[in-house]
Amino acid sequence: MIDNLVVFLVSLLIGAFGIFVGAKVVVDTEDYTYALITALIGAIVWAVVGLFLGWIPLLGPILVFLAYLAVINARYPGGWIDALVITIVAWLAVLVVLYVLAFLGLTAFEAAGVPGV
Repeated sequence: MIDNLVVFLVSLLIGAFGIFVGAKVVVDTEDYTYALITALIGAIVWAVVGLFLGWIPLLGPILVFLAYLAVINARYPGGWIDALVITIVAWLAVLVVLYVLAFLGLTAFEAAGVPGV
């Protein structure tokens, strides 16, 4: 149980870093705490919507992603396009961090708070 909590928290911190980088690049916002809360909300929304709608073939994953994107859109200024770009930059940033950490043997290749990673 403690191991799972530690893995979740570290993954959440990495996911928040991705959102932080994405928000910095797209809307010039520099608040890691805000990104951390956004990552937590995004992870919860992703899990809940995935539980109820994720099973629907083809449409389910799209709805889950749109729900996550709605969280980013609601938390950061700029509209849907900026939210999409923040999400893409966040995904890329987390991918780089996780690759480096996995290469060093420090973590598995996954993170909470950023979908698909």
